[in-house]
Amino acid sequence: MNASYSYFPVLVAYDSRVSSSCYATTTSRTFHHRSLVSLSLSFSKFQNPNFLTGNTIFLKMQRFCSVSGISKNKAMVERLQHFGVITSSKVAEVMETVDRGLFVPSGSAPYDDSPVAIGYNATISAPHMHATCLQLLEENLQPGMHALDIGSGTGYLTACFALMVGPQGRAVGVEHIPELVSLAKENIQKSAAATLLKDGSLSVHVGDGREGWPEFAPYDAIHVGAAAPEIPQPLIDQLKPGGRMVIPVGNIFQDLKVVDKNSDGSISVRTETSVRYVPLTSRDAQLRGY
Repeated sequence: MNASYSYFPVLVAYDSRVSSSCYATTTSRTFHHRSLVSLSLSFSKFQNPNFLTGNTIFLKMQRFCSVSGISKNKAMVERLQHFGVITSSKVAEVMETVDRGLFVPSGSAPYDDSPVAIGYNATISAPHMHATCLQLLEENLQPGMHALDIGSGTGYLTACFALMVGPQGRAVGVEHIPELVSLAKENIQKSAAATLLKDGSLSVHVGDGREGWPEFAPYDAIHVGAAAPEIPQPLIDQLKPGGRMVIPVGNIFQDLKVVDKNSDGSISVRTETSVRYVPLTSRDAQLRGY
């Protein structure tokens, strides 16, 4: 395996309205390498700018890799480890076990570190964002725990959750596009998580993710794969004390928020990084293109 990489600094203009610490729009700055994104050479197919789903947009370096360089799932994970995106052995193990290639449309480049359009104005997030979210939630994805994946799309991250919580736990995907729910189930049946779907510890449902999925609440871990203008109260309500939610929040300017529920029911919120996701909205609005 010989992947060729080139490196160069990326300067991103900040809007002064983002925060008092940001530069004005006429000023640019570089960002810490942890906010990594590798843009695919096929990004031109994303006609809607919101299709840059799951990418951190403020970063220090962009990394381009040759399409022929990373051709296997294991190689993708190894690259993410090499560049410090994956630091957890457990996350590396589950991402090696769940083949991303089973969850993207035929003809796509599944192992490039970029989002991929999956139809219905939706995308599957870039591998580095999946790794980031898995690591943020790792302590809340222990065997026997309950995990909720909002905007589960083609089912990739839901399958990862299911393997981490195991047959004694519960992994729930919620997606409001029925065709994607059917596709997710088909994909999972071909994956390492197939037995968990069969035994019922993994399930995918048609529903409005903004309402969560009360049936199996409370959840130790909640992941939201689309940006909400504010954190939906039903998701906070369904988060277990001691639980953690990872959710992008914002409209034009979005931040990946880490929400921890304390033992007394109060919540603590911090910002992990700046991101760009499609909006968390109604099915009709999504199908109209927001």
